[in-house]
Amino acid sequence: MGKLIVPAGVRADGKVALIGPATRIKPEIVEGLVRLYAEHSEEMPGSELIVYPSVLDENATGSYAASLAQRVADFTDAWSREDVDLVICARGGYGCVHMLDYLPIDFIVSHPKWLVGFSDVSALHALLFKSGVASIHGGMAKQLVENTDSGFGTYRKVFKNLVESRSPMLEYEVPAHPYNITGEGRGVLLGGNLAVLNGLAGTPFDMMAESLHHDVVLFFEDVSEPIYAVERMLYRLHLQGVLGKVKGIVVGQFTDWHADRNYESMYDMIYARFLEWGVSCPVAFDFPVGHNDRNVPLVEGVDVCLKVDAQAVRLTMKF
Repeated sequence: MGKLIVPAGVRADGKVALIGPATRIKPEIVEGLVRLYAEHSEEMPGSELIVYPSVLDENATGSYAASLAQRVADFTDAWSREDVDLVICARGGYGCVHMLDYLPIDFIVSHPKWLVGFSDVSALHALLFKSGVASIHGGMAKQLVENTDSGFGTYRKVFKNLVESRSPMLEYEVPAHPYNITGEGRGVLLGGNLAVLNGLAGTPFDMMAESLHHDVVLFFEDVSEPIYAVERMLYRLHLQGVLGKVKGIVVGQFTDWHADRNYESMYDMIYARFLEWGVSCPVAFDFPVGHNDRNVPLVEGVDVCLKVDAQAVRLTMKF
């Protein structure tokens, strides 16, 4: 693990690119984001939002936002432009993994800038980490448009401060959960959507395997996965040795699952497995990251401290 490249902050006259790397997005969401940038320009990062063709491609077929060629072309153009400081992914879904073969590491390193997204975008976060560039696991167009009032306002303030001022520290404090495992752990923050990262196991983009060689605080979340499917993914991490090596675990939001004959809840299953496997590092359950109204930005690849006690959880990122 080499020295991490932390992109420069978003300049006052810097531009923000909106790309469609995965699944189609509803036009009204894009229109809403454009409207937000116009109405709250002083509060949003950057001076202008550029909507790339892949976001609303009229020639798109199937479930994808655009053809693979268009998605790669838009990412490449946005990433290489000197006037663009921030690239926001319109939405996840499925499709980012298609692009990994077409985005060389030397190209990523030669134009480091902030990338923000989550869910399927975890594949692109894995690419950036492999390249040694920090990125932001955080809300996309839908979350920015629909999380109004305190939800949107909080995200906007944190995100704006993070990318513009490059504050040397970003900290979150959340209430304790009954399943938490207390303690303090330090390492590099890595993670994202569990199913997406699990699909990269054994590849050069296997972020979770970094814990076998370096100090890592791992975070993960997921949506619409059965309890048994998540259990199977966790077994892979256990059998690989990851869960015995990580310095901390942040269990994010799991949404749209259903109780089965074995467990009443997703957290019941995760907690049971951690107890069975003797996980001893600090573990924070129900952290506000994932497919939910509150999806706080996390910076992939930076040094963090996870403190879990009986009263609260504190996650501190320094860069």
